[in-house]
Amino acid sequence: MANWVRFNAGGNAGFGTLEGEEITVHEGCMFSGARPTGARVALGDVQLDAPCAPTKIIALWNNFHALAAKLGVAEPAEPLYLLKAPTTAAAPGATVRRPPAYEGKTVYEGELGIVIGKAASNISEAEADAHIFGYTIVNDITAADILNKDPTFPQWARAKGFDAYGPFGPFITTQAPPDGAHIRTILNGAERQNYAVGDMIFSPRRLVAMLSRDMTLLPGDLIACGTSLGVGSMKDAVNEVEVSIDGIGTLRNTFVQ
Repeated sequence: MANWVRFNAGGNAGFGTLEGEEITVHEGCMFSGARPTGARVALGDVQLDAPCAPTKIIALWNNFHALAAKLGVAEPAEPLYLLKAPTTAAAPGATVRRPPAYEGKTVYEGELGIVIGKAASNISEAEADAHIFGYTIVNDITAADILNKDPTFPQWARAKGFDAYGPFGPFITTQAPPDGAHIRTILNGAERQNYAVGDMIFSPRRLVAMLSRDMTLLPGDLIACGTSLGVGSMKDAVNEVEVSIDGIGTLRNTFVQ
């Protein structure tokens, strides 16, 4: 297992594997043929970036049995998803600000993220592991009041598409979450979400295979697997959000109204 990060040190970008409080610096391509340079840097001496730069971010809706049951909606026969702009990506620890163009309710959504490591097109579920580089943590922030503002057109892309409305990280781990893993979201010190990864309607392998039939998935692309019970508003002027997944770690961000 390896935990991959991207970082900035004194204006110089780099990437490598995180071991405890130290980064082993690599060169080349994270997803193909990365090589250690021999250099090491302390985690405390760098600023972490989002751990990869996706060409696209695919975000799932209604991908958990418990949420579908609570909403009283049918479980989908195929993945229901939207695309988030790459500019929604934000680094772990980043402060995300509500845009001036929007004054309504903004919600957190703690999610598991899948990072693609090898181009995938029309692959089978059995082949999916060979195309998954690793897993990360996503806060799929949503401007909730925009979704149904126009009764003729649900605005999923706009509601989730503001700059920095998709922080993820702090790293990409090459090992899948363990059996029984839970996703927990803490807002201003209070637990708001606690749900099982295993409650997914479409598992990570199945998601990668099915999505690859619609579009080619490229190295670095991010799939946000959807959220479950407990989504809620960030109401304070300054909101501290932590999303934790067993076996992966904790993503921390601040949302400012």
